[in-house]
Amino acid sequence: MTVLAADLGGTRIKLGVVRDGVLLAQGSCPARARKGLARQLPVLRSAWLDLLTQAGVGIGDCAGMALAFPSVVERGTGRILDAYGKYRDAPGLDLAGWAKDAFGLPLAIENDARMALLGEWRHGAGRGCDNVVMVTLGTGIGTAAVLEGRLIQGCHGQGGILGGHMTVRHYGERCVCGNLGCAEAEASTVALSGLAARLPSFDFSPLRKAATLNYAIVFKLAAAGDPCAVALRDHSLWVWGAMAVSLIHAYDPERLILGGGIMASADVVLPAVSDFVRRHAHTPWGQVQVMQGQLGDRAALLAAEPLVRERIRQGVP
Repeated sequence: MTVLAADLGGTRIKLGVVRDGVLLAQGSCPARARKGLARQLPVLRSAWLDLLTQAGVGIGDCAGMALAFPSVVERGTGRILDAYGKYRDAPGLDLAGWAKDAFGLPLAIENDARMALLGEWRHGAGRGCDNVVMVTLGTGIGTAAVLEGRLIQGCHGQGGILGGHMTVRHYGERCVCGNLGCAEAEASTVALSGLAARLPSFDFSPLRKAATLNYAIVFKLAAAGDPCAVALRDHSLWVWGAMAVSLIHAYDPERLILGGGIMASADVVLPAVSDFVRRHAHTPWGQVQVMQGQLGDRAALLAAEPLVRERIRQGVP
């Protein structure tokens, strides 16, 4: 089966053409999420057509399409229920109708972290596990869980995916979801500039001169001893560790996978989170394996095929 796949991140949109678990072609484009999804749909169509040409595949050879979206997606209908500040127009768009008009193909839509976990579970770091949790650290924070060999969905489709909106600090930063002290509001790329600006040491830090503030810069300056960067690094690592422990307590996994763009600095993040879990998780039976995802940007794209297959099996047009 050949399918078109897209992973709509907050910073970049990753696209691919997938056949039988193999990416035939892959590309990306800027997300421009603040401008809305409707303005990006022609860009996606053009990018997919280019990838089909690269892969030597015709649109008639494709069975369907799948989108990984950073929000709650309603079970059964695939309707986007909330955009959490990203692609604010998405809940009102008829994306299935657009897919039919633009490509003549059925469309499956799923939460992005859940798709990333599905990809890792089938093809990467989650293989062989019936109980696994994934955390994606990037523009925001996503989570997903597989329990007893099944992806957790919940009653309304948000089961397992809101770990980034777990409260880690009472009376903490205001989150886009309306809560206070969410992990995403306390330690994610989208929150980083605001967090840095609130630190007294920011006025004297090289971070103030950075054109774009991201964790790669923070970790580099922290290693050099910059007080502001050290404070941001240590706080973020604590937040991610605390979130990991809470997810382990909630889901009892045998393995916890860390993915997302921030894991480009896995040499900093992985040992810190692993050590926090070792010291603080109540797992009297032994230790949860904390691992880096193996698939990177490919994880959610490789989940497109089983989602399209399931949509076809259900007879959804």
